[in-house]
Amino acid sequence: MASRTMTVGEVIDQRPIGRYQFWTIILCALVLVMDGYDALTMGYVATPVAQAIHVPVHSLGPILSASLFGLMIAALGTGPIADRVGRKWVVIISELTFALFAILTGRATTYHEFLTYRFLTGLGLGGAMPNVVAIASEYSPKHLLPAIVSSLFVGMPLGGMICGLVSWAVLGTWGWQWVFYIGGIVPLIMALALIVILPESVRFLVGRDKDPRRAEKILARVVPGIDLSQVNFSAIEDERSSKGVPVKHLFTEGRALGTILLWIPYFMNLLLLYFLTSWLPSLLKDAGMSTRQGVMATTFVNVGGIFACFAEGPLLDAGGAFAVLITEFLLVSVCMVAVGIFTRPFGLALAVALALGFLVIGAQAGLNAMSAKFYPTPIRSTGVGWALGVGRVGSVIGPLLGGWLQGIGWKPREIIISGAICGICGWLAIFLSKQVRGVATAYTPDSEPTPLQLQH
Repeated sequence: MASRTMTVGEVIDQRPIGRYQFWTIILCALVLVMDGYDALTMGYVATPVAQAIHVPVHSLGPILSASLFGLMIAALGTGPIADRVGRKWVVIISELTFALFAILTGRATTYHEFLTYRFLTGLGLGGAMPNVVAIASEYSPKHLLPAIVSSLFVGMPLGGMICGLVSWAVLGTWGWQWVFYIGGIVPLIMALALIVILPESVRFLVGRDKDPRRAEKILARVVPGIDLSQVNFSAIEDERSSKGVPVKHLFTEGRALGTILLWIPYFMNLLLLYFLTSWLPSLLKDAGMSTRQGVMATTFVNVGGIFACFAEGPLLDAGGAFAVLITEFLLVSVCMVAVGIFTRPFGLALAVALALGFLVIGAQAGLNAMSAKFYPTPIRSTGVGWALGVGRVGSVIGPLLGGWLQGIGWKPREIIISGAICGICGWLAIFLSKQVRGVATAYTPDSEPTPLQLQH
């Protein structure tokens, strides 16, 4: 064993991304594309669904939140499971779950059926997301992790944009049901492919002492030609296997305050994001746009998010997490006010929607990257999953809040402008992270020693 001088983590961190890692990360991104598609379907088809089941549109708030509630539960519950049994099969089972219930949603005929199927679809969505983030991050060199994870989340707005285009194409021809059918058939096929193609995280296999021969086989594919005798498969650099209930480790080793200050922006940003994707088309219509213009403006939010996911990693590298994220949350508040005011001319409204999508979805990509970097391998799925889960509380509240504000008589412009409060709260949490010295936070530059780093 004396000749085994490198850990698996060092092998991955010290080499450029190889073909095997690249295609593993692409598979993870494709899962998120379908997550983004299925998570936003109800927002695009709310009007025809309300007509089909003979209810007012604003009463669909619980249905819009149902999948997000299921997503929240699964994100909280599957992270600890995956940190014990592995990421791959949790992702596959989750993919099969939301594929099945997305198809069944297309056959729903009553309010209760929509509520039930959307909740069960959300259970699948929530189980897949944190675990593909964990797999992708564990196949990425540390210095590229923020860029890769933030780029990975281009799948969410890309899926939302695809859903918008599919809705545009099929609503007048095949009917709203096919928006759900397509959102179920594609991930069903994808899940079958993942069984064969998607690898388990090699860092997980080593950290949990799982089947060393399997870990050796995967690493040989990651780095073709590597001398496996020079690799220590018994440990991961600077990361120890955590014992006990994984969730408690989010609050140990100096991470408690950092975890809280990460959760607050997650909550606020996802509340705002799903408020926008659920209600923006109908709110803009009520504020003076046509139905088609409202759908197009919402699609531009997702287009802005696509650009943001690619730009966020370089921005984080250049400016640092603190500076980039605090600026984004401040500008989100400005853009929410602008969206509420500038519904005319239409070109200006599209430009503001594009900027808003860039900021909101970019901030989310940045938070995802920081959470994956903040937590070590033994608790990474738990850390990412619980951050997303807490954020999903906000995502559940967002659609309900939008429906409630409409129900009590708020004007569309007032509802849109009120979303600026979310940006202000997220900004405040990130600002406070800089005021507390000597505490590890997700926004701490790598160059600054933290209690978490010092004890290693």
